[in-house]
Amino acid sequence: MSRENVTTWGLDLLTERIIGCVINTHRILGPGFLESVYQRALLIELAEEGLRAEAEKEIRIHYKGQDVGIHKIDILVEDEIVVELKAVEELIGAHYGQVKAYLKASGKQLGLLVNFSGARSDTRRIEWSESRSYRKTTGLEEARG
Repeated sequence: MSRENVTTWGLDLLTERIIGCVINTHRILGPGFLESVYQRALLIELAEEGLRAEAEKEIRIHYKGQDVGIHKIDILVEDEIVVELKAVEELIGAHYGQVKAYLKASGKQLGLLVNFSGARSDTRRIEWSESRSYRKTTGLEEARG
């Protein structure tokens, strides 16, 4: 998907396509693997879907104009959507905070927090705005039959 396609079709369609890839990955692998296994498998799914995805994308963190460190985003899709992968029993506030920090540092507006450990994958959409606030929207659990 090119930059033109993202602009034309919007982030909602891109999000839907990513979630479809998450569901396919979970359907094939099921729960119980390390995040790194899901990351590599999801990258294969995204490529087959024709989506550009970059794993372990480094972003520089600045404080008062000075470089203070590096964060690594699990997957950045089409240079637009941050995808943070988990394989944990339950998502907690710190996981949402991590995605919020990645969005803020990268200047991106939309992130997906994905948990592969359940009987169904669990995807949460997190939006960031310049107003320094974030919004957790409803979970987008695996719904396709």
